[in-house]
Amino acid sequence: MRLFAAVLPPRDVADELAAEVAALKRLPGADRLRWTGRPGWHLTLAFYGEVAEEAVPDLSARLERAARHTGPFVLALRGGGQFGHGRALWAGAEGGTAALRLLAGRAEAAGRKAGLDLGEHRRYKAHLTLARSRDAVDTRPYVDLLHAFAGREWTVRELTLVRSDLPRSGVPGEQPHYEPVGRWALGAAG
Repeated sequence: MRLFAAVLPPRDVADELAAEVAALKRLPGADRLRWTGRPGWHLTLAFYGEVAEEAVPDLSARLERAARHTGPFVLALRGGGQFGHGRALWAGAEGGTAALRLLAGRAEAAGRKAGLDLGEHRRYKAHLTLARSRDAVDTRPYVDLLHAFAGREWTVRELTLVRSDLPRSGVPGEQPHYEPVGRWALGAAG
């Protein structure tokens, strides 16, 4: 199964972001982007890729420890940017980003200690992917509009292990299916 560790924004934060994305979708050329569906909005902490079912209990135990040793922290979705010369458009994060990076490092370490091949370590960049493109797209108008976006703050209290099933039908616009398979409270160590 294809898994990743993530922080999921609460409903009211997603509502604010949905209003911003609606404005982005009204910009000229928005149909050239493949927009991420709201059920797929998350801040990835560590991407594990394909994980054998028998490795999930060990990974889950390690993620539970990572969550237990990380206290709750305040975060907000703010601003945005692009990766890959317009191949990915994202919303950024502000606030407890040092704690978010720490949690991401612990989630990555949990995967490595569980024996997963995560490839080369990359510096963590907090972002929530809004849209992708196979071709380079001029995202400046989108990034300019996102620059002023300031979502409400929320307290991150949970680490989630998510399963993602990629579309297989070949139907244009079909979205991946996301399903939480584990949730752990932050700071449960006391």
